Amino acid sequence: MTVEDIKQKLRAIPGMDVLLAQDWARPWIERAGRETVKRVINGELTAVRRRMLTGQEEDVSPERIREACLGALTEAERPNLRRVVNATGVVIHTNLGRSLMAAEAVRAMERAARGYSNLEYNLAQGVRGQRNVHVEGLVCDLTGAEAALVVNNNAGAVLLCLIALARGREVVVSRGELVEIGGSFRVPDIMEFSGAKLVEVGTTNRTHIEDYRAGLGENTAMLLKVHPSNFRIEGFTAAPERKDLAALAHERGVVFMEDAGSGLLVDGELLGLRGEMDVRTSLQQGVDLITFSGDKMLGGPQIGVIAGRRAVVNGLRKHPILRTLRVDKITLSAFEATLRLYRRGALDDIPTPAMIRIPAETLRERAEGLAAALKGRVAAQVEVVSVEDAVGGGSYPEKPLAGWGVAVSGHPAGGAGRLQALLREGERPVIAGARDDALVLHVRTLQPGDEEVVVNALAALQPEAGPLAGKGECACE
Repeated sequence: MTVEDIKQKLRAIPGMDVLLAQDWARPWIERAGRETVKRVINGELTAVRRRMLTGQEEDVSPERIREACLGALTEAERPNLRRVVNATGVVIHTNLGRSLMAAEAVRAMERAARGYSNLEYNLAQGVRGQRNVHVEGLVCDLTGAEAALVVNNNAGAVLLCLIALARGREVVVSRGELVEIGGSFRVPDIMEFSGAKLVEVGTTNRTHIEDYRAGLGENTAMLLKVHPSNFRIEGFTAAPERKDLAALAHERGVVFMEDAGSGLLVDGELLGLRGEMDVRTSLQQGVDLITFSGDKMLGGPQIGVIAGRRAVVNGLRKHPILRTLRVDKITLSAFEATLRLYRRGALDDIPTPAMIRIPAETLRERAEGLAAALKGRVAAQVEVVSVEDAVGGGSYPEKPLAGWGVAVSGHPAGGAGRLQALLREGERPVIAGARDDALVLHVRTLQPGDEEVVVNALAALQPEAGPLAGKGECACE
């Protein structure tokens, strides 16, 4: 093809004004905006010119360009943050948004979003109020704390406490609790950033009360206990009881603080879990200040709670950094609604505790129902299997939840890795597990209506559908 031939073909490409005036473009301009449609068309025209300049034959009719643009326009209109089906069995799945909101919390968020509210207005006195008051009383009722404060997340809660109470002074921590959580929250680093000086005591697996006593000095401000989150040390271990640490801290006039991580508001036995201390019990054993998350075991929105003795909490209320960590009205409304469910004892109305405590026989019945539906629609081997689910979110890593699921193998579209990749590409992406080259659908975390989505997605898959994406496994949490 000569240079003149290429120039002639380039001149044949429809102009932007011509394409924007096409009947198919007008609805998209109304839905996605003129600039979005122009950007998509311009991208396609640029690709057409590039191919022409390399000598490739190219159909430049408006119809051909329309076909090329429709897929990009559909993708451009699709929200980046999308709802997915969690078929991994991980209840508090960090990568998939952690805890689901209770129906009452969702309704509360909508009310807060749709209208004005008394977020920082004292209705009784007609003056400016404080946003923390909407949840403080509920937190105190549920934990036994004298006072409470909420911030944007638990990392923010820990940082506020360290800066306000220990900046320029020493904080004593066991070496076995110098944890890293999520790749970015590391106790030594957050301590350094806060301006507090870390004093390590004991060893990785054994720390005694005398180790803490030896670590306390004239410049000590705090004795800090940190939840291990996503790991456990077992075997030859030792750690002092909270009541003994509290006695030592109070004897030496320092604050005893605990970062409780996930935030368990009820006895773990109610969830079928053992070995984890709830917030109320920690405070009863002498902890002065405790911080925990709202979007993990508690099952609420992302929030960080600080609860404990009134004198200590009050020392945090007017610190300048608190404004940078404050919680918005949507989060506060969801948290208040969740706490009210706890106060009523309505655990089964909160998705996270409800999923954790589903009886095994119920899970098996659900798996059998899903398997029956799949067998009628999918040309593959379908089998009900026992699985290990997980609480997730850094909680109970060594204590899997016994569950049930459905294994799919011999599907015409390919093995487990191939099916996982294809399911992720759907209009409602399905995130599933795998075992022995079989796709595994854990039913514990399926929500109402998800079974139909899964069945339809697997039934629609063809061997040639979608690009080969390897055999990547889904993230575990």
